[in-house]
Amino acid sequence: MNGKFIVLNGKTILSGLFIISLLTIFCFVGSNIVSNVIDTAINNRLLPIYSVETPEKKVAITFDCAWGADDISTIIDILEENEIKATFFTVGDWVDKFPDAVKALTDAGMEIGNHSNSHAHVNKLSYGENLEDMTKCNEKIKAITGKDIKFYRGPYGEYNNTVISVAEELNMKVIQWDVDTLDYEGKTPDQMCERISKKIRNGSIILMHNDTKYTMQGLQQIINKIHELGYDIVPLDDLIYQENYIINNEGRQILNSPTK
Repeated sequence: MNGKFIVLNGKTILSGLFIISLLTIFCFVGSNIVSNVIDTAINNRLLPIYSVETPEKKVAITFDCAWGADDISTIIDILEENEIKATFFTVGDWVDKFPDAVKALTDAGMEIGNHSNSHAHVNKLSYGENLEDMTKCNEKIKAITGKDIKFYRGPYGEYNNTVISVAEELNMKVIQWDVDTLDYEGKTPDQMCERISKKIRNGSIILMHNDTKYTMQGLQQIINKIHELGYDIVPLDDLIYQENYIINNEGRQILNSPTK
């Protein structure tokens, strides 16, 4: 060795042990999973809830509300006729324009979630700007419903560590989806049902929007298809775990203990 030696500090040793551990895992679970684990661990990446690991055949339907509201009463009627409670993620500006729609939704027992105050690109906002944005929307919703807001969904499906941290500070869980009907693209009811059939699984969170070309017309057909596939449609609040859970690298919420 020519009398040479290498000095390793504590951080280097720990980093080396961490990499060795990951390589050991690699041998058993494969490169794709390890790649995601490394990305999450090294970058401390926070994840929202895309779906829920559950043995029960149950799913949740969610709507994003950012445009008009002419179809809200019909959507409520269809959901009530089928004894379904859905979650409506509303933009603060939408709440300003359509307070009666928000009141009708909450009177029907629907959950109202936060979809930002002005539908901005929240990933570009600072911590303070996100805090102000979410707080404004929450205050507008609560002024009508009298209820605290439990759920947040970023516009355009955007999120980062800042967005998630702010939502958590406000006691909200960040909710994404694993089944997108693409109703906002003008998909027909048949096309939306086909997408649902291919992607749905236990614990799925389904994304829809109001004020699209076919959502209102196709909602009953979509509900029928979900039931035909053997799934119950439950409120988002009844689908997700409130505590004692982890979120894996796919955004799937997994129970850590028998307590929900």
